[in-house]
Amino acid sequence: MGIVFKQSFNNTLILFLGFAIGGINVLFLYTHFLEAEYFGLITFLLSSANMIMPLLVFGMQHTIIKFFSAYQHKEEQDGFLLTALLLPMLIIIPLSIIGVLFYHQIAEYLARENIIIEKYTYTIFFTSIFMGYFEIFYAWSRVQMRSVFGNFIKEVFARICISFLLLAVFLDWIDGEQFVYAVVIVYFLRMIIMKLYAFRIYFPEIKWTGLPKNIKQILSFSLYIIMAGSAGTILLEIDKFMIPQMKQIAEVAYYSVGVYIASVIGIPSRAMQQIINPITARELNRNNLEEVKSLYKKSSLNLLIVGGLLFLLINTNIQELYKIIDKPEYTVGIYVVLVISISELIKLSLGTNGAILTNSRYYRILFYYAIGMAVSVVILNRILIDYMGIQGAALATLIVVLIFSLLRIFYVNMKMKMQPFGSKTGLLLIVIGALFFVFYFVPLPFNAYLNILIRSCLVTGVFIYLVIKLKLSSEMNQVFDKYLG
Repeated sequence: MGIVFKQSFNNTLILFLGFAIGGINVLFLYTHFLEAEYFGLITFLLSSANMIMPLLVFGMQHTIIKFFSAYQHKEEQDGFLLTALLLPMLIIIPLSIIGVLFYHQIAEYLARENIIIEKYTYTIFFTSIFMGYFEIFYAWSRVQMRSVFGNFIKEVFARICISFLLLAVFLDWIDGEQFVYAVVIVYFLRMIIMKLYAFRIYFPEIKWTGLPKNIKQILSFSLYIIMAGSAGTILLEIDKFMIPQMKQIAEVAYYSVGVYIASVIGIPSRAMQQIINPITARELNRNNLEEVKSLYKKSSLNLLIVGGLLFLLINTNIQELYKIIDKPEYTVGIYVVLVISISELIKLSLGTNGAILTNSRYYRILFYYAIGMAVSVVILNRILIDYMGIQGAALATLIVVLIFSLLRIFYVNMKMKMQPFGSKTGLLLIVIGALFFVFYFVPLPFNAYLNILIRSCLVTGVFIYLVIKLKLSSEMNQVFDKYLG
């Protein structure tokens, strides 16, 4: 677990830095420097690009992670990586032609409720390509066990650039329209930087030796991952896509703030997955199921501990946080924060479940799960957004995450005889629930900043004390024994 802990720790720091910068952007700069209409527009464009990205790049970022370690010779590895760069063109070029031929029809459809979308529809396609090839080059570096720099570029670079762009809007150097185009350029630059880094740490010999011998297996895996990845991304982004089709686009901005606050809970998982996914793939290729099982249990419990603390810090202070934001129209997102926070905790409890399914011979099941999730969330969003507005979008996400997370846990246990939970998981959930109800309903008489500081210190102290005293995690206890005696 040495390399996992070291790079996960570094990635966690980077993710927290990125989220801190992003938090300043979302909670203060976007809300105060940019009109809600343009805030909602850029959120819609990026979410739409994210949804089609897995299709455009043919799922190659996952294919690289799964297959690279299975090749023993550099010539085979080089041929595989070159194939991974070229295969997405089989989709990008035909879709480009279709997009040109039917651009006006597509743009009019997307803009039927909010005309501002029509002018920027083409940026969705370009941004998606930039996002997709960034992920390919990022996977390229991750299979070399070099995840930290790419994580920095992904999580910090773009957000710093956007901070400067928002400041430029405030200073009237650029307007809202120019801001949208500038964000697209940022994603292009991010892709180029990642490409240069990936080639620096591993540059393949540019020599075409034919398709990899296991090309049928690669194509089969990629096709399933395309569908699973696209459907999975729909779960994450469809709400931001559907809200403008049913409500005013400004409501996407209100929803995005709530989702962003809650998504902080997912930081530990995102940090660990950067390095633990290729390790899980390697151990599965070696048929070392005991190590896979150990990673599964440890990741679930430790992610729940860290995520549980973040859940408490966010949701016990949420009223004061919205007071600091000082935008009354955004307070409709408070319920969104709580509901999405619960769904994030559920996803943390899965641990390496996704890595196990993606990199095992059972990867095809992800396709069926993802399709089921996508269809379910679209139907629920259509019903609940119409009935409850943005709160309905959050509730739809929670329902789908809960049901399909249970199904994934059951499936891995049925096929591989391993599951992530134990008695300590139940005890941890009791601790999280009890502390939430105690601190959420106990008011403090000071200003918002002081209330957040006092409550955060109390929550953190009591939570850490209980985790150590109850010996919920041997890894956590070892860390505290080492540094605090």
